[in-house]
Amino acid sequence: MKKPINQNFIQIRNLSKGYLEGDRFLQVLCECSLSVAKGEFVAVVGKSGTGKSTLLNLISGIDRVDSGEIYINGQELTGLSEIRRTLFRRNSIGFIFQFFNLIPTLSVLENVALPLELNGVPLVDARERAKKRLADVDLDDRLDAFPDRLSGGEQQRIAIARALVHDPILVLADEPTGNLDEETGMAVLTLLDRLTRRSNKNLIMVTHSRDNAAIADRIIELREGCFSEIEA
Repeated sequence: MKKPINQNFIQIRNLSKGYLEGDRFLQVLCECSLSVAKGEFVAVVGKSGTGKSTLLNLISGIDRVDSGEIYINGQELTGLSEIRRTLFRRNSIGFIFQFFNLIPTLSVLENVALPLELNGVPLVDARERAKKRLADVDLDDRLDAFPDRLSGGEQQRIAIARALVHDPILVLADEPTGNLDEETGMAVLTLLDRLTRRSNKNLIMVTHSRDNAAIADRIIELREGCFSEIEA
């Protein structure tokens, strides 16, 4: 596989984050640094509670860092206001969650079109683009179905279509197979890998499974607040 050439598409510099738990301060991330190349798929592994989801929330701008800097395609996120971080996330980042996070009162098509509508895309255009993404995940025959009528694997495929519909530069996946059986999970992961690579998007995936992590270009372990790279 041809290696990406831009080694600084994502830069994390001296990133620290902690939380108060009662009267005790818990340091989750401690001066972590990482560079990610354009088009690279990075898996982050580690035990529960080590800060993997916190890392994704910081990269996406959902949470604020205590100290350090995060750059995505030259844009520094850590200096932005909450409103500007939200706008950057809506336009540039796609998020996939373990429990799908689909809106139960919206149809499949409406769920996938929603990010475009939030970004001001006219309804007709948003739904046409959503249909194309649903075709990519082989669910264009379920446009009018509601999430509770679909299997877990189908719901996660919808979530992938929703994460990609606005053509983000970065996709973040938080345990995307954690709520699926092994066979379905691997099929979903293979689909996600194919669609992101096809469009040269960056993918950062948090997972507890070393088997799932093996599909990535690089594996980063998060342990005691620090990153260490392990062989893929």
